[in-house]
Amino acid sequence: MPSRNPDRGVSVSTVLGRRLGSELLRMREALNLKQAHAAEALTASVAKVAKMERGLVPMRDPDIRALCHLYGEADPAVVDRLLELAKADRDRRKAKGWWNQYPQLKGQTEYFALEEIATEIRTWQLAFVPGLLQTPDYARALAVGNGSWEDLDEVELFVEARMARQVRLAGERPLRLWAVLHEGALRQTVGGTHVMREQLEHLLDMSRLPNVRVQVLPYIAGAHPGMTSAFTIVSFAEPGALDVVQADTTSTKLWLESETDAAHHNVVFDRITRLGLAQQNSARLIDGIRKEM
Repeated sequence: MPSRNPDRGVSVSTVLGRRLGSELLRMREALNLKQAHAAEALTASVAKVAKMERGLVPMRDPDIRALCHLYGEADPAVVDRLLELAKADRDRRKAKGWWNQYPQLKGQTEYFALEEIATEIRTWQLAFVPGLLQTPDYARALAVGNGSWEDLDEVELFVEARMARQVRLAGERPLRLWAVLHEGALRQTVGGTHVMREQLEHLLDMSRLPNVRVQVLPYIAGAHPGMTSAFTIVSFAEPGALDVVQADTTSTKLWLESETDAAHHNVVFDRITRLGLAQQNSARLIDGIRKEM
C-alpha cells in the first residue's frame, strides 16, 4: 500500500508531476537556493521537497504559492499555469480527467492529461495525420488498420476519445498547433479514397484557424533530419519552461523529459520546418492530392 504520510504523499511518479517538479527545480536553482530553503518555506522536510521536484507526490496549491513567493515569481500567468498543472496532476492521480472514461486507452492517458494543460503542440508526423486534425472516419480506419482492437465497440471509444481531444483547438484559450506532415502521410490511402478526400478537406479547413499551422515536407525535399522517427513537443506558457517530448514506438509511448532531449528535438523540428513548404504552398499541395483522389 502507498504511504499515507502527508509529508511523503503517494510515491508514484507521473509525467505531469515530473513536469511540475522540473519547473520548481529550475526556479530554485536559478537563485542558487538549496532544498533546505524550500523545505523551510513549506515547514516540511527536505525529503518532501526532493520528492516534489522528482514528481513523486501530488502538490498542494498553498505549497506551490509559497515556493513561487520564495523564488520571486510574481507573474500571475506563471503561477496560475503551475497551479493548473498541479490540479491536472492531482486529477490524473485520482482518475478525474475526461480521459479516464476510456480505460481501453490507458497507454495514452498520460499524454491526454498533459495535452489538456499545454499551450502549444508541435508535431512531426511521417505516416499519418496527427490526432488533433483527424476526422472520425480517418481515426476509425487507423484504429482498425493497426489491429490494436478487435472489438468494434472499443474502436468507437478510441474514435470518441480522439474527437474529445480536438476541443482544445477551440474555446477562449485554444491550443496552438503546428503540425508538419510528410507528403507520404497525405498520400497513404487510409480508409479508402472517400475517407482520404474528406480528411484532406478537413485538414485544409483546420489550417485556416488562427491557432493552427499545417506544413508539408514534400518528397522533393530529399534527405532530412526527421527520417528516423515522428515526435511531438508539448510546450507550456512560462518563458524558459522546459518542453516535454513524446515519441511512439510499436509497443509504447516514449517520454523524453530532459533539457537536452527537448533542445535536440526543437532543433530537429526547426530544421524540418525550414525544409518544408510554406503554408500557402502546403495548402496547394494538400488540395492537389485531394483532387487526385
